[in-house]
Amino acid sequence: MATKIRLQRGGRKGYAFYSIVIADARAPRDGRFTEKIGTYNPNTNPATVDLNFDRALYWLEVGAQPTDTVRNILSREGVMLMKHLRGGVRKGAFDEAAAQRKFDAWKADKQRGLDKVREADAKAKKDAEAKALDAEKKVNEAIAQKVAEKKAAAAAAAAEQEAPAAEEAPAEA
Repeated sequence: MATKIRLQRGGRKGYAFYSIVIADARAPRDGRFTEKIGTYNPNTNPATVDLNFDRALYWLEVGAQPTDTVRNILSREGVMLMKHLRGGVRKGAFDEAAAQRKFDAWKADKQRGLDKVREADAKAKKDAEAKALDAEKKVNEAIAQKVAEKKAAAAAAAAEQEAPAAEEAPAEA
C-alpha cells in the first residue's frame, strides 16, 4: 500500500484548517486515513503547526511520501533534517549524539530567527500604535484650538452686545 502524508481540510468556508494525516494514496483528500499526526492552521501569522514529531519521523522512515505542502511543513519543523541525520548515523558518518547535537543547534538557530521576527513584528506594531496616537493627539489639538477660537469669538460677540447695553444704562440714569 502506497501511503501519503497529506493535508485533510476542515474549518469553515473562507477559514481553512487542516489536519496532517497518513492516508492511502488512493483515498480522497478528506476521506479515510490511517493516522492523524498533527494540525496546520494557515490563518495565523506565522502559520501554526502542531505536529507529533516522532510519528511523522516514523512514517517518513517507513516510506510514506509527503505532498509538497506537507514536505515544506515537515522541513520547517525539522522532521526532514532529523531523517537526513538518522540516515547519516545508519551509514556510519557520525554517531547518534553528534546527530542530536547538530539537530539541537539547528533548532536553537531557528528559534532565534523566529524570536527576531516576533520582536520585529512587536516593535513595528508598537511604532504604528505610537504614530497613530501622535496623529490623534495632533487632530485633538487642532479641534481644541478651533473650539477655543469659537468660544473666544462667541465671548467677543457677547461682549459687543453687552457694551451698547451697558452704555445705554448709564445714559438713562
